[in-house]
Amino acid sequence: MLASALRDVKPAQTGKKQSEEEVNQQMGAFLGGFLKGAGPLLHKLLQGLPMEGIPALATGLPFASRHEGFMHACGHDTHTAMLLGAGKVLWAHKDELAGTVRLMFQTAEEQSRGAEVMIENGGVEGADAVFGTHIGTILDKTIPAGTFIVPSGCCMAAFDKFFIKIHGKGCHGSTPEKGIDPVNIAAHIVLALQAITTRELNATRPLVLTIGKIQGGSQYNVIPDEVVIEGTIRTLEEEVRQFTAKRIGEIAEATAAVFGGTVDYEMVWGAPPVINDDAMAALAAKAAKAVLGEDKVITKLPAPNMGGEDFAYYLQKLPGAFMFLSSSNPEKGTDVSHHNPKFDVDEDVLWEGAAVFTAIVEEFFAS
Repeated sequence: MLASALRDVKPAQTGKKQSEEEVNQQMGAFLGGFLKGAGPLLHKLLQGLPMEGIPALATGLPFASRHEGFMHACGHDTHTAMLLGAGKVLWAHKDELAGTVRLMFQTAEEQSRGAEVMIENGGVEGADAVFGTHIGTILDKTIPAGTFIVPSGCCMAAFDKFFIKIHGKGCHGSTPEKGIDPVNIAAHIVLALQAITTRELNATRPLVLTIGKIQGGSQYNVIPDEVVIEGTIRTLEEEVRQFTAKRIGEIAEATAAVFGGTVDYEMVWGAPPVINDDAMAALAAKAAKAVLGEDKVITKLPAPNMGGEDFAYYLQKLPGAFMFLSSSNPEKGTDVSHHNPKFDVDEDVLWEGAAVFTAIVEEFFAS
């Protein structure tokens, strides 16, 4: 097996703070004989991608974001490294392959639009199947590092974003009767929206409705003209998704009207649920077990994860499977949740991602 060559190639321990030279050397060792001299390349790939609002240097790592106050903290840089590793192996053995392999790297995932652009530009045209993975602690931080999770069926939710701009009438805080308070309206809207989950949907039909941003006003003693609410909904069923979007608008408008205000409401549709093809998930699980062993592959989830992933668009076009690679290791501090300032991955598991991708290719062409 091509993938078996990666089994014993692992990076040096990275629990302590290291110099740039040490990181380069270790990443060169990560794929040893296959990526000769690739240390500097992979180091660049592991630079943190910017995401506003997260301190960039909380990890103390030499490959943290170079932009103070910005980091991505999700692991997509390591996805690139793992897929490049698989690509290097496959290219070295291209004459042994019974078909064509196309490597696709993820763009604009956090905006849920990258996959659509790839599809529009022919990224999956002519393909027969598609596979992807995500590293980290997305499912459960108690799952040990190095474990592959390959579920069948629905494994992640649809994710959408909404905006509510509340229009009131500004005035001095000492005379609220002379204005229309959008802050008060916003507070009532936030509470009322939670009733969609608790009082309007059957408890067996999952919905997450989160308000992540409320912005308005500039002084402690001034009632502003406007307040903006931003939030997200996560759903597994299209019917629930559409119902929730409709009810958010209705509740916001009615609540604002009670207090004399008005609202502008917009739902920005994101990616649909991630639904793995049963046969392709089984194929990927078989390949992963061949490389890692039965005890390091999980094929069933207690419930779908309510996070979202634009890989779902690919799965609407082709049969395939989206997988998860745990890098949760409390001893190395890599059991931190995604988008946390201290997020990091256990580099000792990166070889597994490259090896499993390679094994999936072999298994697919042999089936």
